[in-house]
Amino acid sequence: MAEAATDGAADIVIRPVAAGDLPTLLALYRHLNHDDPDMDPQLARDRFAAISAHPGMTIFAAFEGDIAISSVTLVVVPNLTRRGASYALIENVVTHVDHRQRGYARALIEAAVATAWKQNCYKVMLLTGSKEPATLRFYANCGFSQDKTGFQIRRPAAG
Repeated sequence: MAEAATDGAADIVIRPVAAGDLPTLLALYRHLNHDDPDMDPQLARDRFAAISAHPGMTIFAAFEGDIAISSVTLVVVPNLTRRGASYALIENVVTHVDHRQRGYARALIEAAVATAWKQNCYKVMLLTGSKEPATLRFYANCGFSQDKTGFQIRRPAAG
């Protein structure tokens, strides 16, 4: 899967991330969680290998040349309800600050959702911690409805 993004830029390609893309992906993730400490390079390679080997898990990115400028992660989860239809989660939606408002995240979300539908998922879920009206509008404009209540629990900090 390699396709041009929606803004008409011929040099933007959307595709799954490969092992050689890890450095540019990690640089992009700095735009998602600014305060996260840098990950040990070997741990990053190990985590990426685990993600790549995990059935149903794909990181999609929009690339300008060799540089990842936007990304989403799709996780397809097998299921025993809904007549065995899987469900999907989208996580880690991020676009480099210099490339926002150009349709890249939307194109990536559309690619992830299309992949979920091809894998017979009955729904795709996405959570956001943002309360920004523009962010919530963006997800609504991508086709998501805000009609469920999400909960989370986070691991306490090690003391």
